[in-house]
Amino acid sequence: MALTLAALVAERPLGLRVRAAESGLDRAIGWVHPTELTDPQAFLEGGELLLTTGLALDETTSPGYIRRLVDAGVAGLGFGVGLSHESIPRSLVDTAEEVGLPVLEVPRKTPFIAITRAVSRAVAADEYASLVRTGKGQQELTRTAVGKGGPGGVVRKLAKLVDGWVLLLDSSGAVTEASSASVRPFADAVREDLARLRAGTLVTVAAEYEVILQTLDTRARGVLAVGTREPLDAAGQHIVNTAVSLLSLALEQNREHVGALRRLRSGLCDLLAAGDTELATRTMKSLWGGVPEAPWSVLAVAGSVGARRSLVDALDAEAAGDKVFFGESGAFVVALGDVETVARQASRIGGLYAGLSDPVSTVDFPAGLRQAKQAAEAAKAERSSLVRFAEHAGRGFLEMVDPQAAQAFADSLLAPLRQHDETGRGELVASLTCWLEHHGHWDLASARLGVHRHTLRNRMRKVAELTGRDLDSPGVRAEFWLALQVSAG
Repeated sequence: MALTLAALVAERPLGLRVRAAESGLDRAIGWVHPTELTDPQAFLEGGELLLTTGLALDETTSPGYIRRLVDAGVAGLGFGVGLSHESIPRSLVDTAEEVGLPVLEVPRKTPFIAITRAVSRAVAADEYASLVRTGKGQQELTRTAVGKGGPGGVVRKLAKLVDGWVLLLDSSGAVTEASSASVRPFADAVREDLARLRAGTLVTVAAEYEVILQTLDTRARGVLAVGTREPLDAAGQHIVNTAVSLLSLALEQNREHVGALRRLRSGLCDLLAAGDTELATRTMKSLWGGVPEAPWSVLAVAGSVGARRSLVDALDAEAAGDKVFFGESGAFVVALGDVETVARQASRIGGLYAGLSDPVSTVDFPAGLRQAKQAAEAAKAERSSLVRFAEHAGRGFLEMVDPQAAQAFADSLLAPLRQHDETGRGELVASLTCWLEHHGHWDLASARLGVHRHTLRNRMRKVAELTGRDLDSPGVRAEFWLALQVSAG
């Protein structure tokens, strides 16, 4: 802790006496600077204890001198008596008392160098204590980060080290970690400030706390919020910077790990879809300790990229192990095993449409996946949260058509649209289905889809472009309707 004027006065060998503004003795002394200049402002940074013998001062010039020192932000004035002045000028004391600048009388027997040494020792001790505290704090944070505490442990440890509260926020401002449950509401208090913060540091206020908002050095933008009742000193700032570095590294490593695991799950989905069941199930057992029990009901979930990502995040957090396997297949999240867990998560997130296959054996997964995707497309077209393949109706005269020929026709006609949809650039199949269901009525179909009619028109133009067919032709519309019904089951 920095040396204050009061602590310096308390050092009896110096013999200092307070002559003005005793109420200001709690000021910290940044350094000592002796000078006889009547205007030393250009040589000061603020926070100094200025020492003078008043060589150029008298009753007339003293008031202006004191006010210039206040403007320079000095902590106090030490006035040496017994040389050019037997006592401190009365006008200097009166002005200092008026403006609140502490004045210390330095006796003739006390050399200025003795005061400089006292302050120097205190500054050195303070810097050493700060260095020790910083080092200790960095060690504790590092041990927590590499141990089992993870990011949450680092957040809680940092709160103790700075005697405050800490929040770890994601790019949307949502709390991912908190030093305690009671401080989570502070996220709402700093939400407007978060919107202004692009990178670096921002200092703001929330209730009685000074809050430092510091962006993390990660590709997925995050922010560390640290609230303290008093501004952080140098050691506290170093400790916060250490926490930011450790959290950035931990979150980036975790992001890479999660990304690799998701790519692996998608690869296993592709293996199952290709019929390589043995390799896929063997990998599942080695990584997760088991495989969901067969027969499998395959669930496919369609929706926007953001909604699907939220579903996968939620499933990652649940870590269902061998009870449910999930991955991504094109524009779908696919799950098997305990699919009710996945369906519940999807319904909570919203904007997702699920299709459920008939129960299939492990080797029949490709057929189950196809059924689930078709049911999910129907659910999206109907704006239904879940459609079961077994209940999917609409066969009509299709019963009279050879199933293999009808399927081949449907696959050939709709293949360009499905390939386009799998890129995530549109929803052509669902849009075409809804448009035909509403007999080509643009306003009704666009309202059902929740898009502008111009968007729907653009999608239909894309359908015509990809398939080379004229949607104004009743025969072409009938062919598309037939293909969609066949594909739907």
